Amino acid sequence: MNDARSNLPKLDAQEILAGILRWVEVETPSHDGKAVNRLVDRVEQAMAMLGAKMTRTPGRDGFGDILKARTPWGGDGPGILVLSHLDTVHPTGSIDGVLKVRRDGDKVYGPGIYDMKAGAYIAHYALRHLVREGKETTLPITYLYVPEEEIGSPTSRALIEAEAKRSKYVLVTEPAREGGKIVTARKGVARFCVAVKGRPAHAGARHQDGRSAIKEMARQILRFEALTDYDRGVTASVGIVHGGTGVNVIPAECKAEVDMRVPDAETAESVVAEVLGFRPFDPDCQLTIEGGVNRPPFEKFEGIQKLFDHAKELAAEIGFELQDMKTGGGSDGNFTAALGVPTLDGLGADGHGAHSFHEHILYSSLIERTQLMIRLFETLK
Repeated sequence: MNDARSNLPKLDAQEILAGILRWVEVETPSHDGKAVNRLVDRVEQAMAMLGAKMTRTPGRDGFGDILKARTPWGGDGPGILVLSHLDTVHPTGSIDGVLKVRRDGDKVYGPGIYDMKAGAYIAHYALRHLVREGKETTLPITYLYVPEEEIGSPTSRALIEAEAKRSKYVLVTEPAREGGKIVTARKGVARFCVAVKGRPAHAGARHQDGRSAIKEMARQILRFEALTDYDRGVTASVGIVHGGTGVNVIPAECKAEVDMRVPDAETAESVVAEVLGFRPFDPDCQLTIEGGVNRPPFEKFEGIQKLFDHAKELAAEIGFELQDMKTGGGSDGNFTAALGVPTLDGLGADGHGAHSFHEHILYSSLIERTQLMIRLFETLK
């Protein structure tokens, strides 16, 4: 063990953190393509300095560009695909308000620092280290930086899947979970848009003539929420509701958006069919439900187990015990694992508070997570 550890790459945690903060200081809410592209510019420049071959796909539908960078070595054969997203859930201005960049002991705070700018930078720094050392890996490495993962990767999914099909392994730089665990399985994600049309009427003078869209939606909301079954691994959450035009008007319209998580493909098919079969409680109301699975379940298979076992051995050489887990959160790793490509997720920094006002990474995790990424690059064949 001592001999193995003596051969580990010597890294500078302060230098790694400084690089992470350069990416954090560029705020990148998903729906602001121009803001995301300011960071894409910065990442593109950083990768160009390492000699990477790059392709930048212009964004559409208001989202930012997709940046693909490939090592100058390794040829065109299947290699390692590194998946990172540059967008965050935090609105512009968070860095000057509710989530200022600051360090408090081992915790370093900032918008998107944990989910997932630290992980994205760690993977970049790992390549930077190899270039500095004059090393080339057995397999070529392709980096894909996407601009809208936080809202389901609607413009980048096709490219993610195309690159995954050309790869032997996929490494996803989403944050570590629960004390440094990496992710080898995720639930599938389904999203639904629900619309109810009722009949407007005066809320006082002609109440009996109206058919409340909000009342009907309230019953549908309870129906959706009742699908939650923790033992089965299914959760349903109605996260957004809009309806009505005035307090004295029986509401004619109401809309809602629903998030569901499902443990496997069979359950996904069953639950989606059930939802799309919902009918209105009030026959005088119209109910429309659109949607379905937008991230397939990420199920652990033999190739993922072998890849994890390899990573676990590398972590032991570095000096820590690597554990894996299944999580309810979705990521772009769902797409690649569903294609049968061995995928490791959650390789980013350890920390806590994703999507919250106390989002932070642990400074103490930076060296070991970067060393693990470097060793994966060096040893995967």
